[in-house]
Amino acid sequence: MALTITSECINCDVCEPECPNDAISMGELHYVINPHQCTECVGHFDTPQCVEICPVACIPVNPEHVESRESLWQKFERLRQARETASSRA
Repeated sequence: MALTITSECINCDVCEPECPNDAISMGELHYVINPHQCTECVGHFDTPQCVEICPVACIPVNPEHVESRESLWQKFERLRQARETASSRA
């Protein structure tokens, strides 16, 4: 289950720096979450940090990207390996 940011977003800028996977970025009108990078903080924290910090509660589960905890863990592992590979090349 990747998360999504709804149009209720007030662009307060608090969620983007909290994302350990760099999945959050500014979209055309408000912040957006890349579902291919969102692990709901699995592998990093017990709860999604963007949800915890959002002052307007506009970050629900994305119904178009429903994933099991196991799937989110596998995504975390792939992202971690990609980061390690990229940093070893630098």
